[in-house]
Amino acid sequence: MKKILVLPGDGIGRDVCDAALPVFDLLQLPVELHFGDIGWECWRRGGDPVPEETWRQIERSDAVLLGAITSKGKLEAEQELIPELQGKGLKYVSPVIQLRQRLELFANVRPARHLTGARKPFHCVVIRENTEGLYAGMDRKGIPASMSDWVRHPNIDRSGPDEAAISVRLQTRFGLERLFRYAFDYARDNGLDRVTFADKPNVLRDSGQFAADIFHAIAAGYPGIGADIQNVDAVALWLVRRPESFGVIVAENMYGDILSDLAAGVMGGLGVAPSANVGNRVCYFEPVHGSAPAMAGKDKANPAAMFLSIALLLRHLGFDEAAARIDAAVSQTIRAGRALTYDLGGNAGTAEMARAILQALRRPQALKRASILCIGDELLNGSVVNSNAAEIGKRLSAAGYAVGLQLSSPDQLPAIRAALDQCLGQSDLVVVNGGLGPTSDDLTRDGVAAALGLPLHFDAGSMAHIEQRLTGFGLAVNPQNRRQAMFPEGAAILPNANGTAPGFALDWQDRRILVLPGPPRECLPMLDASLPPAPARQDAPVRRWLLLGVIEADIADAVETCLRDAGQEAAVSYLWRYPHVEVSIRHDDDGEPAWLDAVETLLRPHLVSRDGASAVSQLASALAGRAWLLDSGITGADLGGLLPAPAAGDADPVRIRIDASRELAPPWQGVLSLSCQIDNGGQRNSYRLDVPHRGAEVADYVREFFAWSLLRSLNEAYSHTESEPA
Repeated sequence: MKKILVLPGDGIGRDVCDAALPVFDLLQLPVELHFGDIGWECWRRGGDPVPEETWRQIERSDAVLLGAITSKGKLEAEQELIPELQGKGLKYVSPVIQLRQRLELFANVRPARHLTGARKPFHCVVIRENTEGLYAGMDRKGIPASMSDWVRHPNIDRSGPDEAAISVRLQTRFGLERLFRYAFDYARDNGLDRVTFADKPNVLRDSGQFAADIFHAIAAGYPGIGADIQNVDAVALWLVRRPESFGVIVAENMYGDILSDLAAGVMGGLGVAPSANVGNRVCYFEPVHGSAPAMAGKDKANPAAMFLSIALLLRHLGFDEAAARIDAAVSQTIRAGRALTYDLGGNAGTAEMARAILQALRRPQALKRASILCIGDELLNGSVVNSNAAEIGKRLSAAGYAVGLQLSSPDQLPAIRAALDQCLGQSDLVVVNGGLGPTSDDLTRDGVAAALGLPLHFDAGSMAHIEQRLTGFGLAVNPQNRRQAMFPEGAAILPNANGTAPGFALDWQDRRILVLPGPPRECLPMLDASLPPAPARQDAPVRRWLLLGVIEADIADAVETCLRDAGQEAAVSYLWRYPHVEVSIRHDDDGEPAWLDAVETLLRPHLVSRDGASAVSQLASALAGRAWLLDSGITGADLGGLLPAPAAGDADPVRIRIDASRELAPPWQGVLSLSCQIDNGGQRNSYRLDVPHRGAEVADYVREFFAWSLLRSLNEAYSHTESEPA
C-alpha cells in the first residue's frame, strides 16, 4: 500500500484538489491518501509555511501531491503575519524552495505534449535544475569589499558598491553531473532520442564551458541518444516554431524556469501543465499554474494540470497503466471540446470539466478523427467548386470517422506544410487531395515530404505505369511526368486505374496520411480501396428529435434548462435543415437519463420522428391499404403525389382538406398560414401552422406539414400515449 500525502495549499490549489482527487476512488489503486497543511495560512498564523508536522508526514509518505502555493514579497510577508509574530525576525522562505532543498529534489520535470491547437503533434520535456544556478539564493544588495577585486563594472563606480545588487550563478560538478545523468536516463526510459542542453556559453564563457565539458562527458555514456548544446534564446525560438524537434531540454534553474513555462504555453497554457520534482528522497508533484488567489472558490480553474500531475505521481509509484488512462482521459476531454474551462476557450467550470475527465476514464471513446486537406489555387479563387471535400467527408463518416476539419490550401509549399501541420494536430487520419500532377505548381508531394522531414525517392514501377498509360492514348511522355513517380520515403504507393498520378499512403507516429489525386473519378475509387476502417466505436448514447414548426431559438433555452435542472452532463446540438430542426443530445449516462421526460414533454408538440425520418417519408406506409379523399386549396405543392393509391371498396375513406392563406408565389414576404382538417372514421382533427412565406421552397414546408398533420391524425400517439411515430 502506497501512502500519498496531499497538500492542497492555497487559492485554487484546493479547488483543483477537490475536483481531481475522486480519480483515486475510480481507479481503485492500492494507495492511501493523507492530508496535511502547507502554504500562506501556515505562514500567516504560525510563522512557518511548512510546519514541522507536515515534514513528519512527508517522511512517512511515498510521494506528495501539492495543490498550489502563494508566495509574496519580503515586506508583504511581514505585514500579513498575525500581530504576535510581527517584528520577531521571521523570514519567509517559499515552501517549494524548502521542499526542493531539504528533500534534495534536484530536478524539476515539466513534460509538454500536444493537447490542443493547430500545430503538429509533439512530445518533449524540460528538465530544470532545482538547487543551483541563479536561484541558489546567493542574491544580495551591495557589493562587499571582499568581492571588489573581481566584481568590477563602470556602473558600480558611478553608483557606488552600496547601490548595486548581485546574484551569483552557482554550478557545481556534483549538481551538473546528477542533472545531466537524470536527463539522459529520462530520455532513454521514455523513448526520446535527443537531449539538448540550453545555456548561454557564448556569453557566460567560463561557467558555460565548465557545464559543456560535463555535459559532453555524460553524453558519451549514452551513445544511442543525440546530444547538443544550444543558446537558450534559440531554444525558446524553436520551442515556439517547432517543438516537435526536441526531446529532452535540460537547463540550469532560471533558464529552465523560463523555458518550462514557454513549453506550457505551446502545450495549451499553464492550466494543462503538470510537473514533478524528483531526487533521491520523497518526490512531490504539482500543477504549475500557481495559486491564483483572485480565482479561488469561483469554479474557474482548469483541473487538467492536476489530473496530469496525478498521472506523473502514479507513474513514479509504478502504476503505469493507471497513469496512461488519466493521460488519455484528459486528451479525450480536451479533443471533445464540450466541457472546457475558459482558458481553453470553453465556458465550463472546474467541477464540470473534472466530471468530464472522470467520465472519460469510465467510458473511453474509440472515436477516430479525420481531416480533409484539398490543395489548389482553383479551389480558393472560385474557378472550381470543391465537391471532393463533401464526397470524401461522406465516405469518411460512413467508415466511422468523425470529420473535424476541412481545409483548402493554395499551391504554395509553406501553406501546404502549415495546413498539414494543423490537420496532423487534431486528426488520426488525414486525407490530402489534389496537387499530384506533373507541373511545377503541383507541390503536394513536396509539401508532405517537407512537413514530415522525409526525402523524395523515384519509383521506376510507377514511372512505367505512367508511360504505358500516356503512350496508350497516343500522348507524349514529357520529362515533367517524372515528378509523378516521386514519393516520400516509406510511402506505400496507391495505384491509379483511371489516371496517370498514383496516390500514396504514409504512417507517421500514430497517424495515417492518404494523398490522392484531384479528379473525382481518380481519387474517390482510390479512397474507397485504401480507406482504413475505424475501430469499433463506443460512443456515448445520443437522443435525437426531428421537429417541425419551430426554430432553434424557440426551444434552445428551454431544452438546456431541462438539462440544468436535472443536474446532468450532456452536449446539445441543433441542426436547421429546412423545414426541420434536429435536436441531438449526447449524454454519458446509460439507460433513461433524468432529464428525458422533461425534454420529451417539451418537444412532443413539434415531433416528426426520433430517427431523422421526415413525415413525407413515413406517410406512404401509414396510409397503405386505406381509402382517402383529398380536397386541396393549394396549388404548386403536389400533395396528391405524396399519397399511395387509394384502396378500392372502402366505405369509410379518410377525408383530408388542406388550405393556405395565400398562393405559393411572389411576392415572397410575410406569413403563410396553413390549415389541415382530417376526418378519419368520424374522428375529426384540425391542425394549423404559420410559416414564413420566404421563397419557392415554402412548397417543401407545405408538403411536410400536410404529411405531418395526416400522420398525427392517423397515429394515436398524438392523442394517446400508446404509440408514436418512429
